[in-house]
Amino acid sequence: MRPFAFERAPDLAAAQRVVALSASSRAETVPAMLLAGGTTLLDLMKLDVLRPERVVDINALAGRFGGVAAEPAGLRLGALARMAQVADDAGVRRDYPVIAESLALAASAQLRNMASLGGNVLQRTRCSYFRDVSHAACNKRNPGSGCAALGGCNRQHAVLGTSDHCIATYPGDFAQALVALDAVVEIEGPQGARRLPFAGLHRLPGDRPDEETVLRPGEIIAGFLVPAGPWARRSRYVKVRDRESYAFAAASAAVALDLDGDRVREARIALGGVATIPWRAREAEAALAGQVLDEAGAERAAAAAFREARTHGDNDHKPELGRRTLVRALLEAARMEI
Repeated sequence: MRPFAFERAPDLAAAQRVVALSASSRAETVPAMLLAGGTTLLDLMKLDVLRPERVVDINALAGRFGGVAAEPAGLRLGALARMAQVADDAGVRRDYPVIAESLALAASAQLRNMASLGGNVLQRTRCSYFRDVSHAACNKRNPGSGCAALGGCNRQHAVLGTSDHCIATYPGDFAQALVALDAVVEIEGPQGARRLPFAGLHRLPGDRPDEETVLRPGEIIAGFLVPAGPWARRSRYVKVRDRESYAFAAASAAVALDLDGDRVREARIALGGVATIPWRAREAEAALAGQVLDEAGAERAAAAAFREARTHGDNDHKPELGRRTLVRALLEAARMEI
């Protein structure tokens, strides 16, 4: 790890100045970066992928941007709330189980105790070519250099939302739950506060994979609003991975259902481990609307979800794995007692 200066931001304005300074450079060496739990930042600093000259602790803002609040209109989650705190919250487990499950299945207990929700949704890809600086060709790390994964080892890489410039998979779990529940992200910036659908936070790679979100210079995530709805309690997160714990998803599905008997009034589906961003599977949702949710119906929806999948050799198995994961999640959610 390279030397850096460490300080603490006493208030939001100080934190925003750091973010604006950091956003002024796309180079690996940036003037400053924010620290909450540090579970991604410090990891990438040790790998020499990120080289901030200054690291600024923002945990003094937890009183304003932490906590969990459940109201009749929905659930508010502070960006500085810890993953373990939210996963263990009784109200979240009862009324928004897909959120609790997505957090409980992520990382290790030690990391969940440290990691913040805001940092979690902004975590960087686990693509080995991004994380290993000996590989020069990585458009996320070194714009315009190429994508080594396209012709390299890409077993864990994306099959949805890819481009000719990047096939790196979005690695998180919690984001899929937010997408499936139509959450809103609260953002604080120099021009004031704004809100946008969480599904619009992350950018598809296109020809600029290094531009990962729509956050503007000086903006930070303040929290998340999850609206209440008849689908929230009948929700599941299913994660398939190479080992039972402490591994990233090979494929995952966040599912929320509103049922009339065995017939689907509305389905909300997001996929993980298979796409470049948290992926809303609207084609699968449309295939289920008004239909009986049995195994055949779930398989039709899963086929629709992966109809546009594009594989790259080592990850040719991913569409089938993703389909089976989604079928399992749909059928498990349908059987839930609420």
